[in-house]
Amino acid sequence: MKIAVDAMGGDYAPLEIVFGSVRAAKKYHCEIVLVGDEAKIREVLSKEPGWEKLGISIHHASQVIEMGEHPADAVRTKKDASIVVATRLVKDGVCDAVLSAGSTGAAVTAAQLILRRIKGIGRPTIATPMPTPKGVTLLLDSGANVDSKPEHLVQSGIMGSIYAEYVFKIKNPRVGLLNIGEEETKGNEQAKATYALLKNMHTINFCGNAEGRDVPKGNFDVVICDGFVGNVVLKFAEGLAKTILKLIKEAIKGGGILAKLGALLLMPTLKKLGKRLDVTEYGGAPLLGVNGCCIISHGSSNAKSICSAIGVANDYVRGDVLAHIQDTLAKEDILTHDGEKK
Repeated sequence: MKIAVDAMGGDYAPLEIVFGSVRAAKKYHCEIVLVGDEAKIREVLSKEPGWEKLGISIHHASQVIEMGEHPADAVRTKKDASIVVATRLVKDGVCDAVLSAGSTGAAVTAAQLILRRIKGIGRPTIATPMPTPKGVTLLLDSGANVDSKPEHLVQSGIMGSIYAEYVFKIKNPRVGLLNIGEEETKGNEQAKATYALLKNMHTINFCGNAEGRDVPKGNFDVVICDGFVGNVVLKFAEGLAKTILKLIKEAIKGGGILAKLGALLLMPTLKKLGKRLDVTEYGGAPLLGVNGCCIISHGSSNAKSICSAIGVANDYVRGDVLAHIQDTLAKEDILTHDGEKK
């Protein structure tokens, strides 16, 4: 297992990216190629004694794609940008996966232009795991495409179902279409057209429309929507989780001695709750639909998040997710991105 990490992508790059990679090399026993400014990467690695023995190497890249740049233009013009070079390492077979906490648009564009899309897939999709009382709900798309056609959402459902089965080990995952009501006739034209396609699918276990409250309850294993809605849902959930934990801490702090004693007794339970709501436990989300493993992390990722994201890449490759998606699409008569039959 060899993973190319964009060491220059993210709010805290290269410091947190490098520290997280070192932690992951120890935890997952995988080789890691840090891609970016060699001098800056070495400066951070100098604070990690013994890193040379961990299977960590450096691949120099002289350019960086900034968050404010137009993704497509930047990927095409900055041939030596860290995310471009890291993605090319996967294309050339040098690495098994690429990971970036930099510009999501740049990572998605680089994957589409360099790795290319899987045959039969119109648009790749970001699949983000969300913690629920029943385990995990996979939400996709969570930001790769803001305007999706019904056939794109169907493809997301197929890929999400496969990922949930082979990575999260969920048998026959329950797939739901995010909508404003349970009834088949509810929603906008996109939702109604997508429902009509999904109910005739035999490859996935489509269980109908999923309302917003079904996502945190874990009533579905896979929930599909377009990237605009999915990204709003994801960031709302992240913000809500942080707010709840903050309110609990403030209530304890201002609740007097009895509240503090009660909190002391509940501390093990509160720590478990905090861990389940902590997005750094997953760290990254796979971009499904491209010919290779591409993991996208949050821009504010710290070392813990990067380590977890490398674990996601590890699970993706070991689960042979790409091959399973390709096999399923080859067998299933689904719609292509042009709206024509394969």
